[in-house]
Amino acid sequence: MSNLMYNNMWHQTQEALNSLLDKESQKMTEPQKNKVLVFQMLATFYIKYVQIFRNMENVYDQIVHPQKRMLIRKILDGVMGRILELKNEMVELEMTEFHYFDDILQDMKLSPQQLDVPIPRYFLKERLEVIKGREKTLARILDECGLNLPDVKYAVKSIALEEAVKMIQIAERARQGRLRAMFMKQIFLQECRAREMKLLGHKLSDTTLAALQIQKVWRGFYQCKKTVKEREEEMVFLGMKPPPLFNEVSDAIVQSEQVSNLRDELQLKHEQKYQEALVSIKEDLRLLEGADIKEHLQDQIRQWFIECRLGRRSRCRIG
Repeated sequence: MSNLMYNNMWHQTQEALNSLLDKESQKMTEPQKNKVLVFQMLATFYIKYVQIFRNMENVYDQIVHPQKRMLIRKILDGVMGRILELKNEMVELEMTEFHYFDDILQDMKLSPQQLDVPIPRYFLKERLEVIKGREKTLARILDECGLNLPDVKYAVKSIALEEAVKMIQIAERARQGRLRAMFMKQIFLQECRAREMKLLGHKLSDTTLAALQIQKVWRGFYQCKKTVKEREEEMVFLGMKPPPLFNEVSDAIVQSEQVSNLRDELQLKHEQKYQEALVSIKEDLRLLEGADIKEHLQDQIRQWFIECRLGRRSRCRIG
């Protein structure tokens, strides 16, 4: 996807969040005494917040603009906090951590998979160095304790030349025996066909019967293949068997992963440039306008002292 696509997704998600906040503020002001209605209201808000969270997390992971990422991160943290609050309210309402949203999902035309709360990808990306450091520390501790399994080396057993020749001869004789058995089987089948031809010669001479025999065999073969194909399609449809190209990675997925990796690199570069720009702009501002700002502040301080002195003198005269 392009940057324009993620910007549009961000705008749509922001509009959905604003409308949801308006609805939530209106619903919360109306008192509800029915427990079922309260749960449906909380569950509806929970599902909508989960959808917003999924879209927002996807936008935050793929967008490359550092200022936009900072803003989206704040909104994303707020949405996650609101999801936890709604979950806590539903648990306190029903006294259970397991809830059923079947009717609500059906009304909203959503699948149960869309209700899953994924772990944000930036949790892993931001703590990647820490995780690698822990893995190195754990590997070093295992090495020091001697708990790492050493590489197992299998010894090759050497045999005598006569024994090796004997094994090769046995394998070759077995191969020749299999070929001879296959050849004798073919001869036997040919003799059986010849005897059948002699017994049924007058019947096979009829071309109509021969055509019917061929059609019967072909239709049986075709129907067998069709039945096997339909059975496989049914198993795939029922989810009891993976599709034919399940283990193969498509070109679109490979390209998507490449684009995602490229976006990660751009995010790091832009973030580094942004941090460097903050320092450089601050220094430039100090050099260009530092003297004017200092003089302006000094004038304000002098004016404050003058006003304080005048105020004290006026109070003393009155006293």
